[in-house]
Amino acid sequence: MNPERIFEEFPAPSYRGNQRDALADVRDAFEAGNDVVLVRAPTGSGKSLLARAIAGCARRPDDAAPSDATGAYYTTPQVSQLDDVAADALLDDLKIIRGKRNYSCILPGEKDTPVDRAPCAREKGYDCSVKHRCPYFSDRAIASNREIAAMTLAYFMRTAGSEVFRKRDVVVVDEAHGLAEWAEMYAAIELNPRTVPIWDDVDVPAVESIDRAVRYAERLSNVCEREKDDLLAKQELSPAEAARRDRLQELISELDWFVSDYRDPDSATEWVVDQSDGTGGPLTIKPMNPERYLAHTVWDRGNRFALLSATILNKAAFCRQVGLDPEDVGLVDVGHTFPVENRPLYDVTQGKMTYEHRDDTLPAIARTLVRIMQAHPDEKGIVHAHSYAIQERLADSLAEFGVGDRVRAHDRESRDADLEAWKATDDPDVFLSVKMEEALDLHGDLARWQVLCKAPFANTGDSRVAHRLEQGQWAWYYRSALRTVIQACGRVVRSPDDFGATYLADSSLLQLFDRARSDMPDWFADQVDCMERPGLPAFDPADAGDGASGHAGRSRRGRSRGGSAGTDDSGGSRDRENSPMADVWDVE
Repeated sequence: MNPERIFEEFPAPSYRGNQRDALADVRDAFEAGNDVVLVRAPTGSGKSLLARAIAGCARRPDDAAPSDATGAYYTTPQVSQLDDVAADALLDDLKIIRGKRNYSCILPGEKDTPVDRAPCAREKGYDCSVKHRCPYFSDRAIASNREIAAMTLAYFMRTAGSEVFRKRDVVVVDEAHGLAEWAEMYAAIELNPRTVPIWDDVDVPAVESIDRAVRYAERLSNVCEREKDDLLAKQELSPAEAARRDRLQELISELDWFVSDYRDPDSATEWVVDQSDGTGGPLTIKPMNPERYLAHTVWDRGNRFALLSATILNKAAFCRQVGLDPEDVGLVDVGHTFPVENRPLYDVTQGKMTYEHRDDTLPAIARTLVRIMQAHPDEKGIVHAHSYAIQERLADSLAEFGVGDRVRAHDRESRDADLEAWKATDDPDVFLSVKMEEALDLHGDLARWQVLCKAPFANTGDSRVAHRLEQGQWAWYYRSALRTVIQACGRVVRSPDDFGATYLADSSLLQLFDRARSDMPDWFADQVDCMERPGLPAFDPADAGDGASGHAGRSRRGRSRGGSAGTDDSGGSRDRENSPMADVWDVE
């Protein structure tokens, strides 16, 4: 790696904000001998451009010995982030490769067949006459030879050990804050009728311990191996049989990895098992600390690493989670350039949204949402509902109030299509979303306000969460929730001259800010310190619905920023119970 090239590799014609200083700091951090550099860069700092400049510093073939790793990988957990990279003309020298299922076969009669179900995947010894033009293999060949190959983190991890995508000199991971959680998710083994093709052929015991889970995993792997061999013996497979074969192979690999890791005396990974009914039903086997998994799938894939995110809140804790020594990791903080008055937080808390308090709090939040809609009659907004149950209840309440024509929602299957339809409309509609706190760019008039309905604490019904809390890892618990809140706050303010209001409806968010204060970036602490109760209009659903599509001809009222501070008649309370258990026992 040659960090001195970082400025000439910057792809934009000019710098904005703190980009030049950030590049200098990253250069210095690598030149100081760090193999890994964390770059904490807030929303709007141009992380993708910084990432491209860092990747461009990778060793080039002309400067390398035949055995030296050259080139760079750019990877991100978020598919939408990769889509943004693909659409950015400044990043057109990054060659993007996606999984086979994202490409269609070009053979006659197979135009609607994804490549992973094409004849080459179904017929033994199939010699494809158009493989040189196959969109997947073409993209893969180009990406494998391009100086910078870009892919999702899932694809990157799954190609570990590949002869095509070998070790490179530099690996850049964008949106890296959730690296440990993503690794845990990828390494988790879901065993249920949907994921195990031979589920009905294997009796599932009550798995009360990890030792019992290991014995079951070995037995299941052997049965899967026999079934896979039977399929491989066939000359030609149907698309359904090809899918079954591939899933069996994936499952065998997952089970064998679990058994091998559990029996490795040098492995630091702890495993836990969830079985909801405890009597022989579906189960999930999960790693607690996936250092070994990350070593194989990430850290062995490069010489130098840059990990970028707005929310790597605690360097030492992050390093522990992903298996890095903090002493070998540099840290670069990029200052925020967005005026705090353009990104205000408003306290409209109505009580706790934990399960036992929700029936009392949710109706008050629905009424408050109507009043927020009144304050923004001509502006689009997004509501982070946290769960589909909360989303449904809010939608029902708003319909009962008579403002349903201004409200949109989505379900699990249509979330992307419904989101794009809402973004495309010029009407001031309100979008009730679930799990869209990250990787969503609502710049300008796409959204001028948002509501956080519930503090995003991890689900304590998850065995990993429960295990960590039993070990007293409360700092991790609050830090994880704070990270999601900070990510959410960045959805509606995307540049220094953009603006958008964030309303906090769950009083548990206030407790979160108290408990995680030491992990807050200074620029977010400024937002919290400036937080105030807004002066919202008195509850009048007729006024809230005026901006809806049925009233598109009315005159605009200007760009409200949430109203001026003043008395609040919402009846909310700032309940800050001190018990660390106060907001935990929510299993939704």
